[in-house]
Amino acid sequence: MSSTDSTISVKPRGEGNAPPPYGRAVRGEFLLDPDFLIVNHGSFGAAPRSVLAAQDEWRRQLETSPTRFMNRVLTDALRHAAGRLAASMGASGDDLVFVDNATTGCNAVLRSLDLGPGDEILVTDHTYPAIRRTADYVAYRTGARVVVAEIPYPPRDAAAIVAAVAGALTPRTSLAILDHVTSPTALVMPLEALIAACRAVAATVLVDGAHAPGNIPLDLPALGTDWYVGNCHKWLMAPKGAGFLWASKPAQAAVHPATISLHYGEGFTPEFDWTGTRDPSACLAVTAALDFQDRLGGPALMQRNATLAQQAATLVAGRLGTESGTEPSLAAAMTTVRLPLAGPATQERALALAGRLLDDYRCDAPITAFAGALWLRLSAAAYNDIDDYAEVATRVAALLRSPA
Repeated sequence: MSSTDSTISVKPRGEGNAPPPYGRAVRGEFLLDPDFLIVNHGSFGAAPRSVLAAQDEWRRQLETSPTRFMNRVLTDALRHAAGRLAASMGASGDDLVFVDNATTGCNAVLRSLDLGPGDEILVTDHTYPAIRRTADYVAYRTGARVVVAEIPYPPRDAAAIVAAVAGALTPRTSLAILDHVTSPTALVMPLEALIAACRAVAATVLVDGAHAPGNIPLDLPALGTDWYVGNCHKWLMAPKGAGFLWASKPAQAAVHPATISLHYGEGFTPEFDWTGTRDPSACLAVTAALDFQDRLGGPALMQRNATLAQQAATLVAGRLGTESGTEPSLAAAMTTVRLPLAGPATQERALALAGRLLDDYRCDAPITAFAGALWLRLSAAAYNDIDDYAEVATRVAALLRSPA
């Protein structure tokens, strides 16, 4: 399939009848090194030139008159950006605050809650390691216990995921931490059903949506969660350092920033809007990222990326003679492919292979150990096309043939 074949002809907002450019047609709008094959948007994202220019302009305004900017401009600008971002996810800006990243947001929630001996924090074996370690730390400090729900992988269907989580919930579950899109395994979790199961035992719910904004459509209030954290630097294509925490109205009073500062006790948004002197330009540039998303079609871009990711998994799995770990009903713009390797499926081996793939074959795609196998994770972003994944298959096959 050529790069033009992967373009979905959908009328984007404000662009007449012409389809938005994808793949190679839009790659020049990013600073990506043309000597590298990059199919790893899910790790750190990539911000387009127009968004970085907007960030630079915010920095210029800050440095032109620092005191005036911090005291007269910043709060209103943050609230405006928060309102734009929240509206894109069906929410109100009063319920959303900026944090550096999803891990920071999860820390704010976990380290604010009044947990103690007898309380249980539910995670899954697909939980992002940084969040699992935060849960372990909080449990150690409070006497609570971390319970791990083991989800089969690849899962048969959404019901298998719900059954695994429901089976680990108890009346002692105080907090459940649920991924929206899992990082190591690229699963889009059946979040509504999972949250309902948590509510049945009166557990509060924190959703780690690090990979969700710009990847799947979101209506945060409709989910029924207490807290939702997300990253803007991945599929929203904002600069690094722009994440958010959304909280339902009843859940806001319980949560404070990980860094307590001048406005402690004054409410959800004042506390998070000022945690000390820092560069706010990444968060303020989120509006430019939303504009860029709109120019590329918004929901049409999400669907195009999800379709491309499934095409990529089919192609690479076929070339390697293996399988994909992500069924279309449980996937979006990331997928996984099992590597045809015997021997130990350890994280150390996975990291070594991914390092060789990056350094020796100039191909950026993570490899992880999970469920007794090594998995290649593939991301689909606006600048990718199907030809990228044909080349991925070629380079991975060469890696697997070469001596360690």
